[in-house]
Amino acid sequence: MTIDILDIRLLGRVDYASTVQAMQDYTATRTPSDSDTLWICEHAPLYTQGIAGKSDHVLRPGDIPVIATNRGGQVTFHGPGQVVAYPLIDLQRAGYFVKEYVYRVEESVIRTLAHFGITGHRVAGAPGIYVRLDDPHSHALLPQRPQKREGAAAPVPDFEGLGKIAALGIKVSRHCTYHGVALNVAMDLEPYGRINPCGYAGLKTVDLSTIGVHTTWEEAAQVLGQQLSIRLAP
Repeated sequence: MTIDILDIRLLGRVDYASTVQAMQDYTATRTPSDSDTLWICEHAPLYTQGIAGKSDHVLRPGDIPVIATNRGGQVTFHGPGQVVAYPLIDLQRAGYFVKEYVYRVEESVIRTLAHFGITGHRVAGAPGIYVRLDDPHSHALLPQRPQKREGAAAPVPDFEGLGKIAALGIKVSRHCTYHGVALNVAMDLEPYGRINPCGYAGLKTVDLSTIGVHTTWEEAAQVLGQQLSIRLAP
């Protein structure tokens, strides 16, 4: 059975915990005949801690709640002005594996940034998308980019001169994905200073507005949703 339609749902501002529960419920009960779906939303301010997250990466949460979750990765921040995309994809039916899925999600963010004239970059060993702080428009390749290294382990991630603009954290159950990717559009970035973002002390976090792109949440959500629907197709 082949189902190629990705059902995109723009949910707006939604509660984090109930949204995660809904994703889990859908994943637990979906059948091979159920369509893949993409939920796009934003959340009220909160920190989420990945399944292997270390509490010492949460420095000064203050009045922002910290919620344990079952996605991969360490601590990150969600808040208004951030486009959060949750693809619920049957990888077995789609015909690609988790590594390819991550690549396709990251590529969707890179193409979204390109729509706004920004060059997104990957960093070896550190999922997510980054931009050059001194020149977000530069197409020059990063020395930190993922490369084939025969017999060598990936280097320790180097974030010199970079800011993280999109964070990735996924879960796969029964060959199906949930959780997803968060793209910073126009946020209050101060809460990132109260954590080690994604487990990296001193990692700078940026959004589109701080690098000179002024757009709406709705436009960014539409572009990212379109790119994900293209890239995640079988």
